[in-house]
Amino acid sequence: MALKPTIYKFRVSLSDMNRDLYTSSNLTIAQHPSENERRLCARILAYCHGYTEDLEFTKGLSTTDEPDLWEKELHGDIRRWVELGEPDLDRVKKASRIASSVSVYGYNTSVDQWWQQNQTKITGYCDGIYQLDSDGLDQFGQALTRTMDLSVMLSGNDIYVDTGSESITVTINTLYAKE
Repeated sequence: MALKPTIYKFRVSLSDMNRDLYTSSNLTIAQHPSENERRLCARILAYCHGYTEDLEFTKGLSTTDEPDLWEKELHGDIRRWVELGEPDLDRVKKASRIASSVSVYGYNTSVDQWWQQNQTKITGYCDGIYQLDSDGLDQFGQALTRTMDLSVMLSGNDIYVDTGSESITVTINTLYAKE
């Protein structure tokens, strides 16, 4: 019998000081049985960092031909493809043929090594490549409960997450941004 995903419900109050954006969202996110808390938290923060009204979570790990997040046009074309982790070059190339914009959010401790090996090849296919602080993500993951009210504030290179019982800071470094 296959394991079922764990369902999380979040009420997110988002303040993005970098973009003068203030909004709130109700998110229902399925955590795949093979997905750890660090990755789940990275998905939430990638959503907050790249927030637009049309940004949505996809089926994620359970569907290999979809990104972790996407933004679609009214007619169904993918406007933005958001990938988490350390994707290989072929996956990023494919994404750039499907979507107008591709972003990558690395969240593991091996992001630096992946970036050194791929930066000259991958930047031509991406609009933004970001690195989330794995220690901050782990702290966020330890604070997770199945239903949470989150207050998330982005300011400069820091993402401040208030869970109600803890205040956590996750640094986000921009490894590449298309000009």
